[in-house]
Amino acid sequence: MINLKQYEIWFVTGSQHLYGPETIQKVAEHSREVAAALAASAPMPVNVVFKPVLTTPEAIRQLCLEANSAANCIGLITWMHTFSPAKMWIAGLGLLKKPFAHLHTQYNREIPWAEIDMDFMNLNQSAHGDREFGFIGTRMGLNRKVVVGHWQDEEVQSELGEWARAAAAWADWQGAKIARFGDNMRDVAVTEGDKVEAQIQLGYDVYGYGVGDLVKAVKEATDAEVKKMTQAYLDEYAVAPALQPAGEKYASLVEGARIEVGLRNFLQAGDFKAFTTTFEDLHGLAQLPGLAVQRLMRDGYGFGAEGDWKTAALVRLMKVMSAGLKGGVSFMEDYTYHFSASGNKVLGAHMLEVCESIASNKPRLEILPLSIGGKADPLRLIFDANTGPAIGASLIELGNRFRLVANVVDVVPTDAPLPKLPVAHALWLPRPNLKIAAAAWIYAGGAHHTSFSYAVTAGHLRDFAEIAGLEFLVIDENTRIEDFKHQLRWNQAFYK
Repeated sequence: MINLKQYEIWFVTGSQHLYGPETIQKVAEHSREVAAALAASAPMPVNVVFKPVLTTPEAIRQLCLEANSAANCIGLITWMHTFSPAKMWIAGLGLLKKPFAHLHTQYNREIPWAEIDMDFMNLNQSAHGDREFGFIGTRMGLNRKVVVGHWQDEEVQSELGEWARAAAAWADWQGAKIARFGDNMRDVAVTEGDKVEAQIQLGYDVYGYGVGDLVKAVKEATDAEVKKMTQAYLDEYAVAPALQPAGEKYASLVEGARIEVGLRNFLQAGDFKAFTTTFEDLHGLAQLPGLAVQRLMRDGYGFGAEGDWKTAALVRLMKVMSAGLKGGVSFMEDYTYHFSASGNKVLGAHMLEVCESIASNKPRLEILPLSIGGKADPLRLIFDANTGPAIGASLIELGNRFRLVANVVDVVPTDAPLPKLPVAHALWLPRPNLKIAAAAWIYAGGAHHTSFSYAVTAGHLRDFAEIAGLEFLVIDENTRIEDFKHQLRWNQAFYK
């Protein structure tokens, strides 16, 4: 569902006519080589397209306008091979609507001590040409990513690849549609928010639907579609005996398949990229869509429970960021704590909706009571999550701005088996520890719902926040509460 190779980043080099046509030709040759190397580098998830060297204000302005209107262009990588007077860039950068990264590099890796002459100096001026370009970005107050180092270095290529994933996620949000079935869970504060402001600042649009609209799509599911979906369940999972064709709950399996077919058809027909449900509004549905949600997330959809449209958008965002990487992304919730001498831990789960992309083992397909919602026992996939470094992120609204909060964690095996836990789960040690991480999260106002990933890093989210103009706070091994509280106060003053 998510193909990052549909996107392009334009490689744009600045120079001027002062140095003569031979120098400009050499700049173009070098730039083409750098662009090709970046495009071929393993960390780069999108296509990198060389663009002709820019030497005049008119050419710069025209390229920026073309980038704005090119649907598959998600941003620019800029580099000043020679000195490119920055006043030439004002008109173009003032019109540019796409994000850009500033690559501060040079073609040659080392100084050719025995050969360096004035011709070499005129050609290889990135050391001060990029500073001139950097000034105008700062003078104009432009958000951008600055990457420093030689273009062949793995670290430089990784930083640009990381930024490209953030740019792709930003592009995916622009015009994205989120379907919200029912409303918010009653009386919950953090899952509410200003959808108009979200569309203005972040680009996605939230569409509200009554659960009856979904029920209609479920009823319209054909028997052939339902049969195919039911067989997929039997083929892909360790299905509980009661749900097997000869089992007493097989009809519930078929009904779950019908719900997934209807929900999937609804989302595809409306070109939605994310959706929400709420267990407080299930009129006409036989069971809460648990299994269907898990499988739709696996296929790249964003999801938020209890009407949480901000987390639904964030899950989709992190699905796009992580496309092609190992690890997976899931809707998640900090559910309960384990205070222990072996280390204070968090058990993450949800009622049903944890994505199988983070599973460490073949999921079991079970039908068990939910205890809330007032409907028939729902289907769900149960599994242990992978272990290793991960991150949980929350997008909240504070009235005058959106804030993105993230906590780096280490997922560990459970201390003992959980034979009675009826949901998929992950157990983690928050960095730097639960005492500091939980306090910092609460001071920051982070939600109880998160988007959780082994593939997305704090670097990806930081780059995205820069592109989107979001306040970003990360809680990791370096976090200290007093410093964190100071950061919150400084940010409050800044955003006022």
